Order: sequence, then C-alpha cells, then structure tokens
Amino acid sequence: MLRLLGILITVLYAIAAAVVVWPQFFRLEHTFPIAQVVAARGLMLAGFLAVAVIALLLLLARPLRGFAASVLIVSLLAAGATGAIGAMRGFSTGTLPAKTESSVRVMTWNTAGEAVPAETIAAAVLEQQADIVALPETAEAVGERIAIMLREQGHPMWVHHVNSRPDVQNGPQAWQTTILISPELGDYSVIQSSQDGTSSTGALPSAVAMPVDGTGPTVVAVHAVAPREEDMAQWRADLSWIADQCPEGDFILAGDFNATLDHMASLGVGGGDMGYCRDVASRTGTGMAGTWPTDIPALAGAPIDHIMASQNWTPTGSAVLGDDAGSDHRAVVAQLEPAG
Repeated sequence: MLRLLGILITVLYAIAAAVVVWPQFFRLEHTFPIAQVVAARGLMLAGFLAVAVIALLLLLARPLRGFAASVLIVSLLAAGATGAIGAMRGFSTGTLPAKTESSVRVMTWNTAGEAVPAETIAAAVLEQQADIVALPETAEAVGERIAIMLREQGHPMWVHHVNSRPDVQNGPQAWQTTILISPELGDYSVIQSSQDGTSSTGALPSAVAMPVDGTGPTVVAVHAVAPREEDMAQWRADLSWIADQCPEGDFILAGDFNATLDHMASLGVGGGDMGYCRDVASRTGTGMAGTWPTDIPALAGAPIDHIMASQNWTPTGSAVLGDDAGSDHRAVVAQLEPAG
C-alpha cells in the first residue's frame, strides 16, 4: 500500500513538474495559478533543488529509498530543464556597449507613482543616455518636470502622455503612462485611440506614439494589468492587444507587460515574442533577471518589464538597473542598432 502511494505521489509530482517547467506545451501558461508559478523561474529552480536535497536525505531511510530516488530523479530533471531555459535567456543583469552615432537607447521603468522622485528618474535617464523612455504609472506633470531637468542638462526630450481617467482629479498615477522621446528621433504624436482609450490595454493605459512624418519607429509604451485571479481574462486580452501592436514594420515596445516570455509563447509571429517584436533582454543575456519585486534578489524575481523591437533593429546590449530607488519595479535599458 505504501509503495503504491509512493508511486502515485511520484507520478503526480512528475506531472506537476512538467507543467510548471514548460506550461506552453500543455497550453496552460495563461491559466491560474500556473501563470503565477512560472513567472519566477529562479524560485522554481531553487524549489526543485530543495526537494532534491530532501530526497537525498530520505535515501538514508531504507523503507523510503525507492520513493526518494524517484523524487530525486524528477527534481534533478526539472531543475536541469529550468536551468537550461534560464541559461538560454541569460542570468546576468547586463551592461551596455558604448553608444554609437546610430544607436537608440530605450528605457522603461514602472515608477509606482510617487514612489520615485522626478529627480531620480531624470538622473537615470541622463546616466543611461536614453532616447526613448516609457514610464508606466508616471503622471504628465512628473514627466514635464523630468523633461525640464533633462533640458537643463543638455538632454532635451518631448513629453507624451495618456490618462485613462482624465475626468478624475488627482487620481492614482497607475491610470497614467508617460513617454519621453528625444527630438533627435523626430516629432511624435500619441494616436487618438490611445488618448481616448478606444484601443488600449483595458484596466491600465498604454500609449502608441507615431512619428509625425512617418519616418522612424512607432513607439508603444505598455502597461498590462497584473494577472490576479479576478483579472485573468483582462490580462489575457491585454497581452493579445500588445501583440497586435507589433505587426510587420518598424516598432519598439517598452513597459510593464506583467508577463514573462513563458506567457508570450503563443503570441509571437515570424520569430517574434509579441507579434513580430523580439524581446531584447533574452537576446542579450539578461532574460532571467527579475524586474519585480525589488525587495528580493533579481534572480528570484519575475522578468515582467520588457523592451522589444521589430526586425528593423538589432539589440546589442541590455541592463536591469538597481533596486534602491523606491519603486517595486527595476528599470530596464536596452541599446538598439539599425539592422543591416
């Protein structure tokens, strides 16, 4: 009887391990609670290794030796697969190469509203020499203060903005998204459907900014809703909308996707991760560095903030920045070069 129970537990453990290691195979990456578990692969890896250590100790007990050996094998296989996926995406927090005349640097930072002072954001933008900055949960007034400080430092940027509830005075900054774009990239304008919310992510606003003269990349500042149990349908709809914003053409997506590459498995087209856009971090060695939350080490967190670009761009580096600025998200910066 105990032997049969051990076999049953081992089989169930093996199935559960397979599901969380590669939920895309089972088409469960958008299902609660699998979506939440797979978001932090670093913690998953630590969990499998912890179970492996316990199984090793149980090998010392003769009656449990067979059961412990089976659990040990499953745990090591799951840990190995998780580690291999992590190695392909990259465990580094990254560095950027020297900026060239043709480089475009993109930065995104969910600043958690007033948690990060405008001065801190401006200093980070200036230090990273960013040309495009997506700032979910940042009010237009904050963006304007940042732009003034940057202009005084010789790094001017235009401010673009959307507000999902402009009728509410002093509403939470989570209802707002701000984009800063360097004048060197040309004149940009946020499209009407972003301004009035007729085409956007549902609960939190995203902004689509297009070059006025049609020359240059369309910039999409993304803010998807978090995949809480009660918001799963909206979360899936948000991810589909984001993927639709990168058809064939010249596009850069940046922001808080509230999703990892595992959640995007069914949303890529033509080698892309979201529509035709490709994730920069996983192609430059930082794809496993968690951007949320900041109160745990990066490798234990969830990489849910992304910069993505269409095939018009070649990513040459990315970095996940420090975690002591006040937000619960880390900033991400990437360097892109025109392809070909």
